[in-house]
Formats: sequence, structure tokens, C-alpha cells
Amino acid sequence: MDITIITAILGLAGSAFGSLCGVLINTKLSNYRIEQLEKKVDKHNNLIERVYELEQDGAVMKQQLKVSDHRIEDLEKKMD
Repeated sequence: MDITIITAILGLAGSAFGSLCGVLINTKLSNYRIEQLEKKVDKHNNLIERVYELEQDGAVMKQQLKVSDHRIEDLEKKMD
């Protein structure tokens, strides 16, 4: 075999190996970033659920307060 053909084959193999390594590293990095984003989304969704529960509790407390106010007014009217 001619030395130029051997050199070309080695160059091709080196380029293919380098490209493959680059693709694998980029895939690994992309997967890591996606995992980190998923964790952030999970935290955000958990926060949204907690805020929704707090808003529901606040609405229930407001309703209870209104009922209590009306009962107090009724009792005050009976006392007069």
C-alpha cells in the first residue's frame, strides 16, 4: 500500500473517532442540562400546587369569617 493511502485512512479514522467523541460528549451534556431543567420545573410545579392550596384555604377562611360576623351581628341584634 502507498503511504498516502495509509495516511488518508488514518486521518479518516481519527476524524471519525473525534467526531464520535464530540457527539457523545454533547449528548451527555444535553442530557445533564435537561435533567437540571426537569428538577427546576418540578420545584416550580410544587410551588404552584402549594400556592393553589393556600388560596383555597384563604377562601375558606374568608367564608368562615363572614359567617362568624353575621352570627355576631345576629347575637348583637338579639341582645338589643
